[in-house]
Amino acid sequence: MMNVTIINGDPDQQGSEFSSLVSSLTNMLSTNHHVWNFDLREMNIRQCTGCWACWWKTPGICAIKDDVPLVYKPVLSSDLVIFASPLRVGFTSALLKTLQDRLIPLLHPYMEIRKGEIHHRKRYPKYPLLSLLIQGESETTAEDIEIVRDVYNRFAINFHSEVKKIWTTDHTKMEDIRHDIYNF
Repeated sequence: MMNVTIINGDPDQQGSEFSSLVSSLTNMLSTNHHVWNFDLREMNIRQCTGCWACWWKTPGICAIKDDVPLVYKPVLSSDLVIFASPLRVGFTSALLKTLQDRLIPLLHPYMEIRKGEIHHRKRYPKYPLLSLLIQGESETTAEDIEIVRDVYNRFAINFHSEVKKIWTTDHTKMEDIRHDIYNF
C-alpha cells in the first residue's frame, strides 16, 4: 500500500473530461492505496510573493494565508505525488504551476552541490517520487511534451526526487497507470 497525492490542476469547470479522468484514477487507486486528492480550482491559492518568510521568519511555514498549507503534509507523507493537468499553450496550467512554486517552504534556503549543480538542501528526511498526468491540446507536439518533461525533471532535482513517469491521456489507459504505480 502506498500513500499517493494527486494534485489536479485542471482549470476547467468541474466535470470536464480531464477532471473526470482524474476522479477515475483517484477511485481506482483508492482501492489499494491511501489517496489524497486536491482539486486546485476549488482551493484558494495565491501566488508566491518571494518574501522569503518561509525560509527566515517562519521556517517551513508560508506567510500567505490560503489553502496551500493543506497540501504540505500529504505531499511529504506520500510515496508518490501525481501532478495532473491539461496543457494550456504547451504547458501545465497556471494553477498547477502556482502550487508547484508554493512548495518552496518544503525545502531549506541553504544550498548544496548535487549532480554538479547548486540546489536547495532538504528540510525533511523524505520526499516523494513524482509523476505527471497530462492531456495534450490538439496542436501539442512531441517537443511540447519534452519541454514539460524537462521542466518537471528540473523541479524533481531541486525537490530531492525524481519523475518516475509522465502519462499522456491520449496514449495511456488507466490500467497502464495502475500497473506502473504498482511497479514503482
